[in-house]
Amino acid sequence: MKIGVLLFNQFELLDVFGPLEMLGHVEDISIELVAQEIGPIKSAQGPCAYAQTNLDSASQYDVLLVPGGIGTREMVNDQPTLDWIAKQAEKARYITSVCTGSALLAKSGVLANKQATTNKMAFHWVVSQGPNTNWITKARWVKDGNIYTSSGVSAGTDMALAFIADIWGESKAREIANLAEYEWNDDSTHDCFAQKYGLE
Repeated sequence: MKIGVLLFNQFELLDVFGPLEMLGHVEDISIELVAQEIGPIKSAQGPCAYAQTNLDSASQYDVLLVPGGIGTREMVNDQPTLDWIAKQAEKARYITSVCTGSALLAKSGVLANKQATTNKMAFHWVVSQGPNTNWITKARWVKDGNIYTSSGVSAGTDMALAFIADIWGESKAREIANLAEYEWNDDSTHDCFAQKYGLE
């Protein structure tokens, strides 16, 4: 199974590397970092990640992972990237996003008439990018068919483990969480941040 991870300037580090830490322990998975240009892409926290391929040369991925970060504010207006997301989503077996990455899925049309969630601090901004999406205020992550969207930052790691449980079994997900010494929040409805940000 080939996973394509979209990178862009000022992406959120944990949105990418939390899920990849978990997914990287699954056998027969290959992971590729994709951006508009091959090379180092600066995260919101400063360190760069290296994009191995660009949007033009990227292959079709089985799984698409779209992170969030402050950079999504610009990327929602970047039509080539939105077109690439939409094209990938047409044939991908699974589509996933973390945090405000769901704004990019929504703006590209992937979340039309779907249920989804996102970062609770940025909830209202993300909702404005997808008026035809059924946004769930209180959720750690939401699964709608083959689409997984998660709440803010660390929630992406919980979502990734849920994705692993769905595809490879819960025992595999727990094995990986134990390897990482990570306490998996396996309840998708457990979301204290919705109340913190006045969404319920």
